[in-house]
Amino acid sequence: MTDARGNARPNGEAPARHTPGTPCWVSLMVHGLDATEEFYGALFGWEFRPGPVQLGPYVRAVLDGREVAGIGVLPPDRRLPIAWTPYFASDDVDRAAETVRSCGGTIGVGPLAAADAGRLAIGSDPCGAVFGIWQAAARPGTAVTGVPGTPAWNELTTFEATHVAKFYETVFGYEAEPVVSADLDRVTLHLDGRPVAGVHGVGNALRRDRGPHWTTYFTVTDADDAVDRVRHLGGRILEPAHDGSLGRVATVADPEGARFALLQSPR
Repeated sequence: MTDARGNARPNGEAPARHTPGTPCWVSLMVHGLDATEEFYGALFGWEFRPGPVQLGPYVRAVLDGREVAGIGVLPPDRRLPIAWTPYFASDDVDRAAETVRSCGGTIGVGPLAAADAGRLAIGSDPCGAVFGIWQAAARPGTAVTGVPGTPAWNELTTFEATHVAKFYETVFGYEAEPVVSADLDRVTLHLDGRPVAGVHGVGNALRRDRGPHWTTYFTVTDADDAVDRVRHLGGRILEPAHDGSLGRVATVADPEGARFALLQSPR
């Protein structure tokens, strides 16, 4: 599901840049970096390398020598939600940030440089869901997909799908495909003819203390086994493993409360 054009090439060349609008990176800001590294290292087999100093205490999660995600530390005086944030590729993050603002969204961080890796901004859509924009320089973003421990999909849970989808269409150039159903308010966002993200409207069923939000799905070999590992490592199970349209899925939270999903693709 996630675009794999960023995969490292066998001849050792630098990975190709992602097409603008492609989900290309995920990051998490936490209070306890060491404990978070321990949790995700045990769950997904990640190792960790130092990241750009401009982002404060920050590490890149690495799987088989290739980068898959970033984890940073929240300043002690900032009481922000602990949440995974998806980043979408852009050729010009400054222009994309202007488009976000002109379409009713906000930019809370940046645009700013991340050492020699590129430029980034963090914003929110008109309903308040937070996302990032990434303009690559030396590093295009996630360098491996489709294997256990890597991001597989991102889905936005919001009040109403169609209206918010138009925001993302304008900012990132997506084509929206509504799911035709009397019971579901769901839109799939396509880029170059392939699905790259989903938008799910749940109306008044959306918890007010949570608000609209993006959820990152990580590939696992066995969703039920992964749920057991999350529980053993001190995380919480929010939705037990069940079969869905994407495969076998469970929604969980790490020990600091960051929510994410585990996805076992159909065989």
